[in-house]
Amino acid sequence: MEQKINIRLSFIALLAVVFVTAANLLVFYNLFRTQITNDLKMNARMLMETEVFQREYDSLGNDPEMLSSSTLNKLETGDVRLTWIAEDGTVLFDNDAGASGLANHLDRPEIQEAMTNGEGESIRSSQTLGMDTYYYALRLENGTVLRVSTQAHAIAGVFFRSLPIVAVVALLIFGICIVLGHALSRQIIQPIEKMAEEIDKPTSEPPYKELEPFAAKIRTQHENLLEAVKTRQDFTANVSHELKTPLTAISGYAELIENGLADPESEKHIAQQIRANSDRLLQLINDTIQLSRLDHGETGNNNEEIDLYKAASECCRNLKVSAERNNILLTCDGRSAAIRGDEEQIKELIENLVQNGIRYNNAGGYVRVSVRHEDGHAVLSVRDNGIGIAKEKQSRVFERFYRVDKSRSRDSGGTGLGLALVKHIAEIHNADIEMESTPGVGTVISVHFPEISSVSIQSVS
Repeated sequence: MEQKINIRLSFIALLAVVFVTAANLLVFYNLFRTQITNDLKMNARMLMETEVFQREYDSLGNDPEMLSSSTLNKLETGDVRLTWIAEDGTVLFDNDAGASGLANHLDRPEIQEAMTNGEGESIRSSQTLGMDTYYYALRLENGTVLRVSTQAHAIAGVFFRSLPIVAVVALLIFGICIVLGHALSRQIIQPIEKMAEEIDKPTSEPPYKELEPFAAKIRTQHENLLEAVKTRQDFTANVSHELKTPLTAISGYAELIENGLADPESEKHIAQQIRANSDRLLQLINDTIQLSRLDHGETGNNNEEIDLYKAASECCRNLKVSAERNNILLTCDGRSAAIRGDEEQIKELIENLVQNGIRYNNAGGYVRVSVRHEDGHAVLSVRDNGIGIAKEKQSRVFERFYRVDKSRSRDSGGTGLGLALVKHIAEIHNADIEMESTPGVGTVISVHFPEISSVSIQSVS
């Protein structure tokens, strides 16, 4: 970043030097041209007032052939060329070349302008010599024209002559910019580096106002990353603990059998316990794998058209035996409602909600599953009259391995991952979860899915 700042500052400085030099050159060259023209005007008028010119001017009135070139050559004109032209364009005198060898000048633009307006100007360039010739012509009272001219370098020549100076100045400024750019970049970057080192400190303020949204975003991502790491660590610890319990039980019962300590009457009970703990272990592994898939974005076919009521009815039929075994009345009612998603995941969501209703219930209780339409949503509700959840615990029930009643959950085969799976599946399907619960009264969990219109799904009676 420092190197980029240095290079860009130096490049900007170099461009500035070139453009400013070019602009100044144009301005001063225009002033230079104006000054040359003014000097030529002044020279022409001063020559007219000299005694030598006046004498020759008077002689011209009697006879043009009486002009004395040798006398006019005595005029001090310096670098200015003097040309005297008759009214018909004939050159009467030229101090740079003999008049007889010069062509008629009546077609020259400055002569024509002088004949018409009393004075004229023109500039002619020589690409070969890289010079411009400035002409000024003044019409005299007798109709003749006095023309003066001088040469000066063209703008290209002036530019190339000044190029070494421009190069030296540009290199000097380039060097200064490198030094200043390095100091400036360090001054800019140091506070940012310090902010990066203290990004995890809530009291750390961004060094620049423009960085506040960026710093807030980075800090949020950093906090989320730390939270994700902590969650993963907690999850690993919880999985290890949950796996340890059934494995310990299986190992203990196997040891009894291995050492011949199990009498024939208790062997059946031991076998039942081994099977129950194996089932719980398998369910825990399956739930963990499913959560891992959902965490990694493996959402399955999320574009299937599903009849939510049909899926709920099928889940209730599958869980009816489990409900009857726990002396729970399980019912399902409602009407067809079309949603889009992964059918297997939707069924898993329904089964987890129903199993929770059965697991955290009392003998003789009920679990009622219903599907309804509400404000463009298909709403799945699972209501029970079980133990309920205290208000202060309701915000945590969707956390992994969180149990409202740990002993009841383990005894009934719960893994503590059911509602965490429900939350994940709902998020994948853009569904919202609502929960109402009162201890000793029961719980209602409602999932609001975006509904789609469909003519292919028929009501299930």
